[in-house]
Amino acid sequence: MRVLVTGGAGFIGSHTVDLLLQKGYQVRILDSLTPPVHIEGQVPSYVPREAEFILGDVRDRAAWEIALQNIDAVFHFAAYQDYLTDFSKFFHVNTVGTAMLYEVVVANKLPIQKIVVASSQSAYGEGKYRCDTDGVQYPPLRPVEQLMRRDWEPHCPVCGRTMKPLVTDEARLNPHNQYAMSKYTQEMIALNFGRRYNIPSAAMRFSITQGPRQSFRNAYSGALRIFTTRLMFDHAPVCYEDGQQLRDYVSVRDVARANVLVMEDARANYEVFNVGGGRAITVEQYARLIAQKLGKSIEPSMPGEFRFGDTRHIVSDISKLNVLGWSPQVTLDEIVEEYIAWAKEQPDLKDYSVDAEVEMKKMGTIRET
Repeated sequence: MRVLVTGGAGFIGSHTVDLLLQKGYQVRILDSLTPPVHIEGQVPSYVPREAEFILGDVRDRAAWEIALQNIDAVFHFAAYQDYLTDFSKFFHVNTVGTAMLYEVVVANKLPIQKIVVASSQSAYGEGKYRCDTDGVQYPPLRPVEQLMRRDWEPHCPVCGRTMKPLVTDEARLNPHNQYAMSKYTQEMIALNFGRRYNIPSAAMRFSITQGPRQSFRNAYSGALRIFTTRLMFDHAPVCYEDGQQLRDYVSVRDVARANVLVMEDARANYEVFNVGGGRAITVEQYARLIAQKLGKSIEPSMPGEFRFGDTRHIVSDISKLNVLGWSPQVTLDEIVEEYIAWAKEQPDLKDYSVDAEVEMKKMGTIRET
């Protein structure tokens, strides 16, 4: 079976490529190799020689025409993600790129057996909560005025009381930012065009995915990368708000297993799945765990700043994917240890967070209370 992986030189894509090759699939990669994730045009050393590589942009019909030749299944992971306010680019890359995939498959009557599209936990926005008075609620984005008072917890949209976070299942979306909205549109394209044109498709809502190959240069790439590099250069990890935000982190190795399972299992056709770590931890606890693993006695810094548009708590319910026989196998300790070991071996290791923080403050993404 021949499989195309777009974004296959990236973080999640490359680990999925590795697993596919281990399982005996023939693999082709389509990747644009663009900053900030990559050094322009440079194929990372971890991309295996056994995989065919095509340099191309998912917004380019000609690139799709070439990449989809003699392909049986597609993992569509190529995406744009950042904190920048170039809103249109999120939709040009993520939404239009996905639409182009289905357009080429339908126009050329290609016999694609499965398409798996990468979505994101971010599509839930604030996710699911319970109010003691008004029951289950899906609150909107927290108002800036509230955050400026350091009032961090979401309030019930009915009675105004603070609420308790619940694990969030796949039933309801409430995307707040440009990345999340573009991911939601990718899902809609995949599942609706998939059904309409009889192209078995599935969407994967990844929780915060962590592990080796997570780009140092991408400001969006997550707490593990930021905390690890800061601590390795003896800088305190910065926790926004009060550091008590709940998150769930999942190993990229577990994500790769989920991706291949969904491709292989017909029960996943036209479905969407949360892919998470199955455990909640606060941002402060995570920072302290990383410091412990690095042997650093550096306390987290909590300056009371917040990132505009951030979710307070989000933990995914993974029971739907459990039914297919998947569960996370890599512990949080192992996730951190694997990343640290990999980071120490990288020749381009640098703390990019300082420059990124300056830029995000300039843009108004990070705000002081």
